[in-house]
Amino acid sequence: MSNFQFSSSKRNKLSSDEFYYSKEGYIVFTEKHHLNRGFCCKNQCKHCPYGYDIKTDQIRKK
Repeated sequence: MSNFQFSSSKRNKLSSDEFYYSKEGYIVFTEKHHLNRGFCCKNQCKHCPYGYDIKTDQIRKK
């Protein structure tokens, strides 16, 4: 994983129910954030509401 950090201006635009920090210090987006974004990024996000399957490269909305 990279050490990518959000700038403070982007972090301030996210509400506390759209992300949390993992114990390793990474930002983890919630299902609410993904739904607000409106599309699947195909990165196998932990809380993806779109049901992306990397093996078939298909998106199946849950």
